[in-house]
Amino acid sequence: MVFNVSDSNNRKTITEFPREIEKKDHVWIPMSDGTKLAATIWLPKDAAENPVPAILEYLPYRKDDFTAIRDSIRHPYFAGHGYASIRVDIRGTGNSDGILPDEYLKQEHDDALEVFDWIKEQSWATGDVGMIGKSWGGFNGLQVAARQHPALKTIITLCSTDDRYADDVHYRGGNILASDMLWWASTMFAYSARPQDPEVVGEGWKENWLERLKTTPYVNEWMSHQTRDDYWKHGSINEDYSDIQIPVFTVGGWQDGYTDAVFRLVENLPYAKGLIGPWAHEYPEVATPDPTIGFLQECLRWWDQWLKGIDTGVKDDPKFITWIQENELPEVNYDERPGKWVVDSSWPSKNVNEKHFWLHDGKLESEQNSNEKVIVPSVQEHGYYAGVFCPFGEPGDLPSDQRFENGKSVVFTTDPFKESFDMLGHPMFDMEFTTDQESALVAVRLCDKAPTGESTLLSWGMLNLNHLNSHEHPETLEPGKKYQASIKLDSVGQTIPAGHSLEVAISPTYWPQAWPSPKPVTLEIYAGESTKVRLPVRTPQPEVDGAVHFDSPETAQVIDREILRTENRTRNISHNTITNVWQLEDFSDEGERLLPHNGLKHGSLNKNTYTIQSGNPLAAKAQCEWELTVGREDWEVKLITNSEMTSDHDTFYLTNTMTAFHNGEQCFQNTWNKEIPRVYQ
Repeated sequence: MVFNVSDSNNRKTITEFPREIEKKDHVWIPMSDGTKLAATIWLPKDAAENPVPAILEYLPYRKDDFTAIRDSIRHPYFAGHGYASIRVDIRGTGNSDGILPDEYLKQEHDDALEVFDWIKEQSWATGDVGMIGKSWGGFNGLQVAARQHPALKTIITLCSTDDRYADDVHYRGGNILASDMLWWASTMFAYSARPQDPEVVGEGWKENWLERLKTTPYVNEWMSHQTRDDYWKHGSINEDYSDIQIPVFTVGGWQDGYTDAVFRLVENLPYAKGLIGPWAHEYPEVATPDPTIGFLQECLRWWDQWLKGIDTGVKDDPKFITWIQENELPEVNYDERPGKWVVDSSWPSKNVNEKHFWLHDGKLESEQNSNEKVIVPSVQEHGYYAGVFCPFGEPGDLPSDQRFENGKSVVFTTDPFKESFDMLGHPMFDMEFTTDQESALVAVRLCDKAPTGESTLLSWGMLNLNHLNSHEHPETLEPGKKYQASIKLDSVGQTIPAGHSLEVAISPTYWPQAWPSPKPVTLEIYAGESTKVRLPVRTPQPEVDGAVHFDSPETAQVIDREILRTENRTRNISHNTITNVWQLEDFSDEGERLLPHNGLKHGSLNKNTYTIQSGNPLAAKAQCEWELTVGREDWEVKLITNSEMTSDHDTFYLTNTMTAFHNGEQCFQNTWNKEIPRVYQ
């Protein structure tokens, strides 16, 4: 996970603003229990005489080193246009007091409300507050908005979710998201163990650091809640959308892992507007692939409307703007995704209608004329070419040519289309099926097949078939009994050109996206009236679609930084033909940087290895390793972690080891072992 600022010839750096900026480092915000949160504040120099609204970004990612580069282009920009832009380290992270025992806790939300109270008391503040955030900051923006603090007038949420169980890095379709469950837990295991800066907090840093090092790995808690129980309902604002009564600007990208939530938020929040571009998990003014947009200018229009009461035209903007991508042959990176902006006044949209295709003799046909039975066996190594679940724009993130995968699943293909058409929304796959096991899953891929044979993954979805009726109350499957399932695939905005075909690929495995079922599964799918693909076909609206325009990106000047070690990414798949063991090794050297303004340097290395054996689902193993460094010339901390996850038929086995060094000497080591029963997984 690299929090950097990409270079772009399209982005304009702004150095002069309407109001002169003052930066306040190491501001302490007191909590009612005596804890202090660390903040950096950018605000107009004359704010004491001419108070301004505040914008809060509230994260666990260390404002003084890890996000300092990205913060420098955004917060001064807002401040220069008349806002107090505030970056706060969550309790237990960065220079804030305490420890962080888990994500999105009530304590995190309570602290945010106290930050609002503190802001209201400042001489430079009007008392009106907005929140902005990507990923964690987008999540907690929604969650805090649901608490209805009177000072919070609006939020901008990017790459976030309203459903912590169904649509995050832990579970997808009721399946353990094997590619990310342990990886994200291992990431926070290492991140949360980084210490405060002794130059800022004094000698107490080491006592606090030792407490952070002892924090139980989050994965132990996450794996203890394998169904949609109260643990996941907390912080899932889809439990009651009416809790959010303020305007919400929700933003995503087609390469991001959280795009689906934009559709739901636009549909269910009365004051929400949505934007989806071609981007990965990043802010749209710096994201890949192009086109980037002047997103900070769009933010200013939003803030000025809802925090200053200036009519910027935001109220008249389209409800939902999306980028419909043109076809591209499969690549693991794209610098650009050509396409077009389109407008829908609501979601669901009257411009989108379903087109159905039924299974017949290896084909997808527009009329149902088959009652055949299709056998879908398990191939455990199916899924290695899926790319990563949530791309950050790093090299190698995206899916490879799906011809590598199609021989490991059962594929149905349309005839080449005679005319091009656009899709916008969620493809669905309905199936009548039986299974030969009590526990099973199904994964479905939708691909664009070019006339020359290349297969580009457009969308995919999976479902734990024990969760047919409920993610909260799963049930054992009865082998041989007929069931009906509907699998929702990830949202898509895509043009299918004339001459191309669509492929639907079905499998009861998808490693390493899904943790495999305990026994090899064979599905039998009945290709009757109720087994079909439903595509969301959008009718173009040329009178409004062509009217969308965004300015070119602007940012403030990025801070000086010295690159001590450049970034490097490798992603290798290997197959031992003697043992039939398959392995994906994903390595990221995220580089090391020195920040001259405070003397801090920080770097990270991450290797993730996913192993499976043909025919043996119990050979599945995820291993995630991190090395983090932070410090300066006379003070350096290094953390080395190793996290592993395996299973047998009844139990998951988790092992997490942390080793910490201070100025080259080992000062801490501990291993956490945990056994957790499988619950319909």
